[in-house]
Amino acid sequence: MNKYLLKLGTAISSAAMVASSFIGPALAIDIQVSGNGTNSNNTVNYNSTSNTSVNQSNNASITNNVDVDADTGDNDANYNTGGDVNISTGDADANATVNNTANANWADVNSCCPGDVNVTIKDNGANSDNDVTVGLNNTVNVTQDNNANVKNYVDVDADTGYNDANNNTGGDVSIETGDANASAWVSNSLNTNGAVISGNGNGGATLSIEVSGNGANSDNTVNLYANSSVSLEQTNYAKVKNDVDVDADTGDNDANYNTGGDVSIDTGDADANADVSTLANFNWADLDACGCPFDEDSTVKVSGNGADSDNDVVLLLGSAVWAAQDNDFSCKRHGGWGEWWQEEWSWNSGKCNDVDVDADTGGNDVENNTEGGDPSIETGDANANATVETTANTNVLDDADFELPELPDFGDSAQTLILILLALLS
Repeated sequence: MNKYLLKLGTAISSAAMVASSFIGPALAIDIQVSGNGTNSNNTVNYNSTSNTSVNQSNNASITNNVDVDADTGDNDANYNTGGDVNISTGDADANATVNNTANANWADVNSCCPGDVNVTIKDNGANSDNDVTVGLNNTVNVTQDNNANVKNYVDVDADTGYNDANNNTGGDVSIETGDANASAWVSNSLNTNGAVISGNGNGGATLSIEVSGNGANSDNTVNLYANSSVSLEQTNYAKVKNDVDVDADTGDNDANYNTGGDVSIDTGDADANADVSTLANFNWADLDACGCPFDEDSTVKVSGNGADSDNDVVLLLGSAVWAAQDNDFSCKRHGGWGEWWQEEWSWNSGKCNDVDVDADTGGNDVENNTEGGDPSIETGDANANATVETTANTNVLDDADFELPELPDFGDSAQTLILILLALLS
């Protein structure tokens, strides 16, 4: 009597917005040839082939043209007679925030090893011929590819001033301008690949082979062929151009040719700030559980067989893991002359970040005033700041100790995708 028992696991596939999980069939194989009579001929041939292929590809082309202007001023109070003349302008605030988050792949493949294999040839009669052949082949191919082409053109201007109070007679003349604040925040989070390729939930399978208690002159043979192959390819290409121009100006006021009274010009502060952050091209893969097809607890037992029995166990086990991680971060055009002419000149400048920050206060004129107090000009502070951070091209394989760099606080929307990936990876 032949006993042939197969235990099959489940296959589950689910997909989310940025994460995909692929769990292949975890096969538990239990083959038993036992209790067969004298001169019986018992043969089991079992072959299993599992192929898992995951292809994830993203292509993003983003162009942002942002022009923000805030102006207050350009007032005229000229040729007035009798009484004070006053020009007072408010603040000019101009702000631009650009967040680009694009291209993320996540794959969780749980099928790079075979399931448990148990083969038993036991207690068969004299002169019996018992053969079990098991062939297992498991192949996993994961390909993740991202291509991002991002151009940010941001121009932010805040101006206050350009007021005229000229040729006034009798009374004080004053010009007071507010502050000019201009700021730009640009954040690019591009091209992330994450992959976990592991065994069937336990990091490896168990092999148990037993040939025992068979009768005299029996011929007992176990042939087992197991091969596990894992191929991983992660590729990122990012081309980024940040062209940011931030200007804050206050001043350029004129109070000239006034007669009688004090003449004063008081300008506010000029603050210009630019923060540009680019995080691009990150590959992360954990292949730690994809080694040998079977773990160290596997056993092969040949014992207690009868006289002149012929007992053979042949094991051929193979495992191959191949991983390729590639990143390309570019600030200028690649290609021949035909492609060169199709792109803007700025792409070929070789600059990822072209940041121009100006803060100006001053340029005021108080001239040719008569019969008043001492003319006065008071200007505020001029502060210009630029912060540029570029982090590109990182590959992490298996259990390396790595932490993603922190991005500046550009708001929740720019962080959403990277936080999801961090949560998955943790």
